[in-house]
Amino acid sequence: MIILGLETSCDETAASVVTKDKRILSNIVSSQYLEHKPFGGVVPEIAARAHLGHIDFIVEEALKKASVSLDDLDGIAVAGGPGLIGGVIVGVMMAKGIAMAKDLPFIPVNHLEAHALTARLTSDVMFPYLLLLVSGGHCQFLIVEEVGDYTYLGGTLDDALGECLDKTARLLGHGYPGGPIIEQLALTGHEDAFSLPKPLKGQEGCAFSFSGLKTAARKVISENDITSPTFQADFCASLQQTIGEILIDRCSHALRMAHAKRPDIKTLVVGGGVAANQYFKGQLSQWAQSYGLEVVSPPIKLCTDNGAMIAWAGVERFRKGLLGSLDFAPRPRWPLEELRRGDKTERKTIS
Repeated sequence: MIILGLETSCDETAASVVTKDKRILSNIVSSQYLEHKPFGGVVPEIAARAHLGHIDFIVEEALKKASVSLDDLDGIAVAGGPGLIGGVIVGVMMAKGIAMAKDLPFIPVNHLEAHALTARLTSDVMFPYLLLLVSGGHCQFLIVEEVGDYTYLGGTLDDALGECLDKTARLLGHGYPGGPIIEQLALTGHEDAFSLPKPLKGQEGCAFSFSGLKTAARKVISENDITSPTFQADFCASLQQTIGEILIDRCSHALRMAHAKRPDIKTLVVGGGVAANQYFKGQLSQWAQSYGLEVVSPPIKLCTDNGAMIAWAGVERFRKGLLGSLDFAPRPRWPLEELRRGDKTERKTIS
């Protein structure tokens, strides 16, 4: 089985060819970093136009690098949401066009489900597992029961962690995205240099709140000299240490909640762009040892948005017979737990 996956939900135009035996034949990503850099974040209209201008070339490159043609494909998967609707429309229409022209199965993929399943592409992760999904737009815990079957445990009440990192980096005078910049600056800093709040730490449930931390960061930054390399390093190290404590606390609560429903869970999968942060992964791995829990996250290049995760989710859904129809409507909002209640896909028997 060979699946082409398209990703256009935010600021990367991506296409990838993946096989059912977990071979990534190609994974082409065109970043829009330079287009959005002057604005300090993603501008939806600019993103949509960039996707429209790049998608043909990206698909062509993905097929060429994989040494396959459209005639060799068994299906085409595409991020159908959630995301910036202009970009999602570009990808969905491209996928529909190819599906119609070549009479291929059309597989709309929930972007969050793609992040949730990527660890199964790169590691031998078995169902069920606990998922911590952390990115610029999402921060939530779910039990991954099966493909298309997710139980929501809790999530952010306000800002996502990735957004907090992006905005803080901007206050420090840096560009976008902020997460990798803060991680790099923190390498030479002292974690105990600044005391920052840890919203919701110790409270029941596994919800997140990062708006208060973002406000506190703004106050500290305004009271110090941001041109000082020492300040920047110390502040970023303190910020990371604070976030690490929040993540561990929230994970502890989420694990108890998950084990109450599924005592057989033995793996925590960390997905999404923020999962590329090696400091956070190290902190969580150290915490997990006392619970006999394995922490798994995809390689850094597969943590951020890419076509391989969409193609792999397409493989997983294809094998379950979860195929879409060409009347699928792109969705700016698409909570993962809605897949459990029925996502309007067509279930077909795959021989």
